[in-house]
Formats: sequence, structure tokens, C-alpha cells
Amino acid sequence: MKKNQKCFVEYFSDADMRDIHSATLEILKDTGSILHQRESIALLHQAGASVKNGNRVLIPGDLVASAIRSAPSAITVYDRNGKSAMLLEGRNVHFGTGSDCPNLLDSFTGERRRFLSNDIEDAVKLVDYLPHIDFTMSMGLAHDLAVELQYQKKYAIMIRNSTKPQVITAADRTALNDIADIAAAVVGGREALSKKPLFVLYDEPTSPLVHTKETLEKLLFMAENRLPINYSPGTMAGATSPVTMAGSITQANAEILTGLAIHQLKRPGAPFIFGAGMSPMDMQSMQPTYSSPEAMAEQAGLCQIGRCLYNLPTWGFGGCSAAKLADEQAINEAATYILMSGLMGTNLVHDVGYLEFGMTYSFDLLVMCDEFIGQAKRMIGGIRVDREHLAIDAIKRVGPGGHFLDDAHTFDHFRENWQPGLTDRQTYDNWKADGATTMGERAKAKIKYILKNHQPEPIPPDINAEIEMILQRAALR
Repeated sequence: MKKNQKCFVEYFSDADMRDIHSATLEILKDTGSILHQRESIALLHQAGASVKNGNRVLIPGDLVASAIRSAPSAITVYDRNGKSAMLLEGRNVHFGTGSDCPNLLDSFTGERRRFLSNDIEDAVKLVDYLPHIDFTMSMGLAHDLAVELQYQKKYAIMIRNSTKPQVITAADRTALNDIADIAAAVVGGREALSKKPLFVLYDEPTSPLVHTKETLEKLLFMAENRLPINYSPGTMAGATSPVTMAGSITQANAEILTGLAIHQLKRPGAPFIFGAGMSPMDMQSMQPTYSSPEAMAEQAGLCQIGRCLYNLPTWGFGGCSAAKLADEQAINEAATYILMSGLMGTNLVHDVGYLEFGMTYSFDLLVMCDEFIGQAKRMIGGIRVDREHLAIDAIKRVGPGGHFLDDAHTFDHFRENWQPGLTDRQTYDNWKADGATTMGERAKAKIKYILKNHQPEPIPPDINAEIEMILQRAALR
């Protein structure tokens, strides 16, 4: 695990960030939020917040400041074997998939069809194999799984088919507790899970400025158990948030900081990740513009506020598209967002492989995005400058008119250059002789190869049996 970001972009000046923070505090103090969970209301009220009409909570600035101070600036997430896998701090960037798509664009039939549990198993195996995908999410809603056990059974599939860390979703606190039990069975108990968490919860308030009972109960559970949570509003500018980018960021910030205040009051120092899913609504199609320039700019600005102003780990998007197929539009939007998220220095970048605003998932896009992420990581990694890399001695050896092909310096360093897996660099004649394939065709061939040949590291039989007992107990509830 290493820091991987040297080159970056920033959208806001310090004055811009202070203005947005000031506007956020004004919203929290004067407008407030509606909370549908008694303990959360009580925590805020006891800490100095005002409560109107039973559940309209107005939060003072000093309470927000205290929460920001108490939240940790760095979070380590571990893999299934207890090895440090992701250090969430500063501008260290990690990429992963998305969750809960109802549909799958079948790589082999081209059909847009319902996601099934065996598709989730295949998806997680792909993630386990792909070198530049750092964490997994479920990617789909399995239509062959009972609604009551959807999230528990999906998590069992995830943890059985990849050693990589996870970002999870859960219907409610009960499902979340079952998932924590499964993870604890794998790592050796709840205390071990708290010390070395292998999953992050994705939790989402309802914009504008509403926090549901289920959402807050999950937030409190994660705080109690010292497990990392991303409390992420999903705003649509012009519909559920102001149409202006600064206004949408301000509202999302207010929603996040409300969650942070409750979270830190429940357990100061518990791990919290800052971020939101923001995209303007297209006023013609009435759909979110998932990878629009404005969506990327809003993500960049909010990420900068979380990192620079609040010193919190950050969350964002990349590798996703509004396109219906893994076509030229999808590649343009997904690759651009990946590079932007890398340049933003977002700690957790999710939704890689999403199509159709998250209604459809594509294995083809996932595999191509793994290639794009490799490129982006190399680009943002910067250029090393020291005597060895300045190559002064090599230049002197070769001299004017020579070549570097057989120089020792070339052999020592040529593997530092990024090597593609899908990108074609052959001559035209060689490319034609190899079948004249497109990148999409090569991606499908890679998917077939992975699903046929890759065997994830298995979980020991006794742990598998314990997971089954947890699922059976949940089914009898």
C-alpha cells in the first residue's frame, strides 16, 4: 500500500472554500434538516442544536466544528487476509465498482437483462483478478434472491469470491448487523473487525435535507462499531438541489456534515468518509447527467473541500456513463471521469462499470476501465527526478548519434513505463494478422478468459459453514 498521487487539480481558492463552508453553516443553523430517528435528534439536541416541530433540527456552527475536529483524517481498510489494502488520506486514490444495478448488459448475448446472483459472483471474480480495481461492490441487485436477505447473501458472495476490500450497501440496521457478523466470522470476531475493517458502508440521506430512520440507524451502527462509513447524498441539481454548482455543493455539504455531527456525537473518532454523488438533471430527458462536465466539476470541488478544509478522507465517482452500451460515449465519459477523479485525489472512486445512470452494469466497461485506471494511475504518479532518472551517465555513454536500445540504463528502467493489456500498439499488418480486433472485442475475450481460468482464494470450510449459519439465522428471523 503506497501513496500514488503526485499530479493534481484544484477547483477552489481558499476564499471559495471558506464561502461555501460559511453558506453551509448558515443553512444548517437557519434552515436545518428533518430527521426521522429519535436518538439522532436527541444527540444533536443535547449537544446544543435546536429542535422545531419534533424533528426539524437546527445545528449551530460550533457543533459542526467539533465534529470535524474529532473525525480521523486517515482510515486504513484491509483485505480479507488482514493485510493493509487502502490508505484513505490526502490524495491517495483507489478505484472500485458500484452496487445495486437492476440490469446487466450481458457481455456474450448483448442482452440487457435482470441481474442474478451468479452474475454477482462472476462480477466479483472479475474484480478479484483485475489489477487496477482496488475494491469491490456488489454491482447488482440479484432478482433471484429474496428481498429480505438480498444484502446479506450478496455480501456472502462478495467475501467468498475476492480477497479485496469491499464497499457495501444494506437495507437496514438488521441486514447491516448480519453483514458485520459475516465479516467478523472471516476475520476473527467483532473486535478484530473494528481494528482491521475490510468493508466501508455506503449510506445515503435523502436530498434535500432529509435523513430517514433507516439511514440514521445504519450511521449510528457504524459509529458504535468503529467501522468506516461514507455518508453520501445523491443530489440532482435543478431537482433535489439548486441548479447552480456552488449551491448544489453547499446543500450536499450541509447534508454530509449533519451526518458527521451525529456520527461523532455517537462515538468521537469513529471513521467517516466525506463525499456525495452530485449530477445536474437534464431538463429534456429528466435524467441525471451522470458524467457531465458539471458533475465532474462538482465532485472535484466537494472533494477539495473535504480534503483541504476538513482534512477528511474523500469519496467520489469515475468510470461510469449515461450511455446504454459500452460504446464510444461510454468510453469517453468513463475514461474522462477516471482521469478527473485521479487528478482530484479522491480516496475512494466508485461506480466503475456503470451504464445508464446506474440502471445497468457492464462487464465490458469494467474491464476496459481497468486499463484506463492503469493509465491514469501512471499519469498522476508524476515523474521521478534524481541522478539515475536524469540519465546523465547513459547520455554520456551513448553520445551524439548513438542509440539507447542496448544500454544497461534502458534494461534497468524500461519496465517502469506503463504496459497495456487491451490497448493495441502493433503495426497495421500485425494487428490485421492477429484478427483485426477492436478494444471491445479484446475486452470480451479477457472476460471469457478470467471467468474460465481465475479461481479466487477460497475461504476455509469452517468459516464457510459459519457464514451459512449466519444466513440461516437471518432467514428464520
